[in-house]
Amino acid sequence: MKQHKPLLASLALSSLLLSGCATSAGSVTAPSILPAPAASTESGNTGNHGGGHHGGGSSSAGATKANKPSDAALMVCGDQPMDRLAATLDLKQDPHTTNDWADSTFTCSYHLEQGDLVISVKEAKDQATALTYFDAMQALETDAKPIEGLANLGFPAYETADGSAVFQKDSFVLQVDAADLPATIGPDSVTRNALAYQLSTTILACWIEHP
Repeated sequence: MKQHKPLLASLALSSLLLSGCATSAGSVTAPSILPAPAASTESGNTGNHGGGHHGGGSSSAGATKANKPSDAALMVCGDQPMDRLAATLDLKQDPHTTNDWADSTFTCSYHLEQGDLVISVKEAKDQATALTYFDAMQALETDAKPIEGLANLGFPAYETADGSAVFQKDSFVLQVDAADLPATIGPDSVTRNALAYQLSTTILACWIEHP
């Protein structure tokens, strides 16, 4: 999608310089309703931010714990992506979310009227393992296109035609999947790819700010 590279680069800079994480005070902790692997939870977000995950967290290698996702992974269901999603789509209230922790992957699903937006983080034991997993994911996608230049923020990244963006940073593989949504969404007719990219860079900005 070469025609989108200037836009992607602009969005990347906007995410890093403007959206960022609002605060670094305190660490994000796993919800008390998520006690063990493979446990599935729900949070009814009908006007406030689900989980209140606003701020810190570590994206360093080895952050994964045996019985719960890392602080960094929990941030995909936190304030920053929720704020970006609400602002981009001009939502009147925060969408309902559900989350799951299984197979070293934390998944947060945002249930929108038009369909589900799914953000997941695969936590590997180290950076090399994460890159191997990323490469395997990319190889399985028949229409994967690398996100290159300034737009990838210096990380391995690719996008798919149906609206997914995937980035690998440290021991994490981040995927924002908007494939269930219409081709364009919101009052500004944002494409699925642009939405997935914006949310990816919002989360990466938090990980960069709080390494």
